[in-house]
Amino acid sequence: MSIHLNWQAVMIDLDGTLVDTIGDFEVALNRALADLHIPTANRALIERSIGKGSEHLIRTVLKHQLALPEVAGSVREVEQLFTPVWERYEKHYLNINGEFSKVFSGVVEGLEQLRRMGLPLACLTNKPVSFTTPLLKDKGLLNFFEQVFGGDSFERKKPDPLPLLKTCEALRSSPARTLMVGDSSNDAQAADAAGCPLVLMTYGYNHGEPVQNIPALAWLDSLDQLFDSARFAKSK
Repeated sequence: MSIHLNWQAVMIDLDGTLVDTIGDFEVALNRALADLHIPTANRALIERSIGKGSEHLIRTVLKHQLALPEVAGSVREVEQLFTPVWERYEKHYLNINGEFSKVFSGVVEGLEQLRRMGLPLACLTNKPVSFTTPLLKDKGLLNFFEQVFGGDSFERKKPDPLPLLKTCEALRSSPARTLMVGDSSNDAQAADAAGCPLVLMTYGYNHGEPVQNIPALAWLDSLDQLFDSARFAKSK
């Protein structure tokens, strides 16, 4: 049974919340590493490293790969390699964007629920906008959103609260009445600092840690459960 919640708008993360994009990350980054004869990374490492932007992903994976005995690189070499890896990663990602990813079950139904309620929606991700908009379009999700913001839309990325506050401004909503839906501690820290209510999806990435350990209004297995009154009470 659905209930009316006192929200003015909803912000929704992308990777691990709307779309399972780990395959795209894995293919694009490993092709970039292979171009430079750096050992490719396993999926578990990549999954633990995503969520704080592509720059963080690349640096984290490079540090790990250069620490391997057969490579034995240094922190200094990480920064030297960052730009060439980023350039190749961007090229490969744009070429395969969406090819190895899929929309999570219940996402379309959940977005349709929100649209029927007349709530303005924004997609707020740390993924670059040049990756984000084509992916949403490819997966048939773009038209659900009035605003789309990426990791390069503002001066700082999540977990800084700035992207959430700026998105609330764009949606003309109060942070306290703007729901953030995400999948990780990254989203949670940003929501807490911005004063936004938070719901977390259990199937996301969360840096390899159980998302249920993070305080939230609810932890949902599917976006279409968002207005299930059995799961959480009315927003204050």
